Amino acid sequence: MLADRAKICVRSGRGGNGCVSFRREKYVPKGGPNGGDGGRGGDISVIATRQVRDLNRFRRQIHFRAPNGGHGQGSDRRGADGDSLIVEVPVGTEVRDSSGELVADFVNEGQVAVVAHGGEGGRGNTCFVTATRQAPRFAERGLEGDELWLDFSLKLLADVGFVGLPNAGKSSLLAALTRARPKIAAYPFTTLEPNLGTIIFDDRIVVLADIPGLVEGASAGVGLGDRFLAHVERTTLLVYVVDATTGPEGAAFALDTVVDELRAFKEGLADRPSVVVVNKVDLIDEAEIDDLLATAAGRRPQAVAPPVAVSALSGAGLEELRAALRSALQVADAAPVEAPPRPRVAVRPGEDRVSHFSVSREADGYRVVGAALERLVAKADLENEEAVRYLQEVMERAGVSDALRRAGAKPGDDVAIGAAEFEFA
Repeated sequence: MLADRAKICVRSGRGGNGCVSFRREKYVPKGGPNGGDGGRGGDISVIATRQVRDLNRFRRQIHFRAPNGGHGQGSDRRGADGDSLIVEVPVGTEVRDSSGELVADFVNEGQVAVVAHGGEGGRGNTCFVTATRQAPRFAERGLEGDELWLDFSLKLLADVGFVGLPNAGKSSLLAALTRARPKIAAYPFTTLEPNLGTIIFDDRIVVLADIPGLVEGASAGVGLGDRFLAHVERTTLLVYVVDATTGPEGAAFALDTVVDELRAFKEGLADRPSVVVVNKVDLIDEAEIDDLLATAAGRRPQAVAPPVAVSALSGAGLEELRAALRSALQVADAAPVEAPPRPRVAVRPGEDRVSHFSVSREADGYRVVGAALERLVAKADLENEEAVRYLQEVMERAGVSDALRRAGAKPGDDVAIGAAEFEFA
């Protein structure tokens, strides 16, 4: 079975801790601090490749962890950065976060996106040397990496998509036009996953997709559901396949049903360039074929070529269908392409200033919000008195205390900065 949906959890590496170290060398009694910085945690990136067919791998593995950064060491030795972890997905995969926001849309082979950034490494005590603090006995801790759940959705990339009611002969038509060998049987819902085939027009290789049969209510999950309608989104040309044995009324019903489901699933999907194919004409006479073609011509949605009567079993009309597809693709390629939704860009924390923050009143105290300030507090070793004094100095210079007083803070009130809580004094 084609695995076209998956959910995974990714966690980038934690940054390494900074080191507290002092130079110890013979005849150098006051060598000074030489603690190195911690390394950055490893990132997690997703890359699109054609070497992967579907998302089946993620049925066996759903947790992905990048290595942590190394801790700093003495002699100013910096910790090693964690290696990046690469997750491969097939071309055509959409990546969304737990809120449903688009993170990345992989439509080209080799396309890469960083979905989780590694945590920053902490600074060693060498970085805190000043004229009045010549022997700092504290260092920073490394930050935790990103952790999030991602939803993968595979949407096949095809030039032509065969759509229609179950048992209309879409798989038979794909097998007759290409070397694909999908499962074919004389009962509905034989096709349980999309099938692909290729056909060559001049110097162009055209990919054809057989989409499993749609029924009334498919856009709401009826039958095989809306999961297969997603594979129609990326097709350039739609081919509506109708069963000739159902007669003109059945053909009209089939076209109306499929068009309504496409329109209900996504706005503008039913307005794609299309061709109507009347299949199984070897089972009816010439007069009935003319009636069916007339019905199809009157109901063809956004047709860019006349309806074609074919028989996938006998081969009748296949050459006419190839010619219709060739000319229809030329028209479809010239049509304006809908701009894809813009993905969210995952970026590393910016080099914001500690003085850029805001203070808000909460039910149980006050909260100070500022990216750089929150990172500084998260890195601080709050069990080290000297580290706490340094943090207080930085916040005083940044104006945090003054801002809290202006907001109405009184001694004893709770103040939250990131995940840490302090008592205002």
